[in-house]
Amino acid sequence: MRLTQQTNYAVRTLIYCAANPDTPSRVADVAASFEMSEAHLFKILKVLVSNGFVRTIRGRNGGLVLARPAEEITVGAVVRAAEESFLLAECFESGRKDCPLITSCGFNGLLHEALEAFMNVLDAHTIAELAEDRSEIRFLLKMPPEISATA
Repeated sequence: MRLTQQTNYAVRTLIYCAANPDTPSRVADVAASFEMSEAHLFKILKVLVSNGFVRTIRGRNGGLVLARPAEEITVGAVVRAAEESFLLAECFESGRKDCPLITSCGFNGLLHEALEAFMNVLDAHTIAELAEDRSEIRFLLKMPPEISATA
């Protein structure tokens, strides 16, 4: 199974926002960090906003912020929201009857079990975990260093 580019960028956008918790992330900065067009990012943002992962702030100092704590956003929830299909084989499609084994095929059940295990692993991890090393993420994405509260 291969996740779509949209899903990968959705998770990356959330990691970016989690690494930048005190300031709204500008769309231009997020898009540039991942070398994608702003137009493509806006398509991804529709999914992230409509599923309650991100909210947008308008205005000069606006941008993207997580709509809830990163600890509450599971990777599995993001993947389910961003992926359009989880068909691992043609026989997963409803109404497909062209395989002579469709009613007694163990392969279909095995694939369902594998998909469930895959999603259980993703559900066990959060965006907060993926963004845990904020300073390294900020460095790799060429974000300015965080200003410490004691400075």
